[in-house]
Amino acid sequence: MTQENQPSHANVPPHVAMLEMISGFWISRAIYIAAKLGIADHLHDQPKSAEELAAVTGVHAPSLYRVLRALASVGVFAQDSDNRFRLTPLSETLRTDVRGSLRAFAIVELGEEHYPAWGELLRSVKTGGVAFDHVFGVPIWEYFARHPENAKTFDDAMTEMTLAVNNAVLSSYDFSSIVKIVDVGGGHGSLTAAILKSNPGMKGVLFDLPPVIEGARARIEAEGIADRCELVGGDFFESVPRGGDAYILKWIIHDWDDERAVAILRNCHRAMIENGKLLLVEAVVPPGSEPHLSKFMDLNMLVMTGGRERTEEEYRLLLKAAGFRLTRIIPTGSPMSVIEGERERG
Repeated sequence: MTQENQPSHANVPPHVAMLEMISGFWISRAIYIAAKLGIADHLHDQPKSAEELAAVTGVHAPSLYRVLRALASVGVFAQDSDNRFRLTPLSETLRTDVRGSLRAFAIVELGEEHYPAWGELLRSVKTGGVAFDHVFGVPIWEYFARHPENAKTFDDAMTEMTLAVNNAVLSSYDFSSIVKIVDVGGGHGSLTAAILKSNPGMKGVLFDLPPVIEGARARIEAEGIADRCELVGGDFFESVPRGGDAYILKWIIHDWDDERAVAILRNCHRAMIENGKLLLVEAVVPPGSEPHLSKFMDLNMLVMTGGRERTEEEYRLLLKAAGFRLTRIIPTGSPMSVIEGERERG
């Protein structure tokens, strides 16, 4: 392991490093409170006291002060000598509707769905089952279908995360040779929009479940690409739109076990033109003990969906089972890579 890849606690006494790891969720839950209450939005214009913030968020001022003081101690906010709090570069990411916002992601990951499910990680380790299904009684996608407000927050979180990696993907992969791209499970279409706006001669298809597509229409129109982007609702386990020369799937395959992942990819194989390309935007798990976010994302998949993050070899085998040949993996400068496959003949 190179020095730059060593964990940040490498030079800290082991008992101190372990204490920091054990108590890490304290910071996470405090960030959730700040995100849920919209504290960063209320601080965008000027510093405020805990009393002022409590008045506009409807919470107990002394308790809110304790949360903000703790977060300020790790740089999420800054606290001045008058006990007023202001934004820092970290808390700027918790503002709503700013580029790179992670507010919805913090609420989704640390709040209503993920946090209770992670409490049952041991059950998943013992049984191999999905902790979320045990806690909530239904798979996550059925849960979101029953709880549209939660689904909207999840969609917003995925849109935020997409915006965070769009530039990395676009600067790392050359889309210019593609005539028609189909974004499978593309959510509200932020990745589709970014690709089409960077490639004015390209046409696109945004494909997702019908309710998701309805929610995407306003974004596609606002991005000025409605004349080049067809919106199609459906189920990618049944079929995907035909005729694309490239099919892109961002954070889709990792949600599913191998059997269902192959089913999605085979539908893409059947739908694309003869020399079509498959593009997966996913994290690729590096070998050994090399630090990488994907290794904890993989635990999230274990808990939440029954899916998994995969190594290069696992992606190679997965693509082969669906009729593709893995041609290359392009790092993007983010935790995500573009995994490129081509349609094998026969």
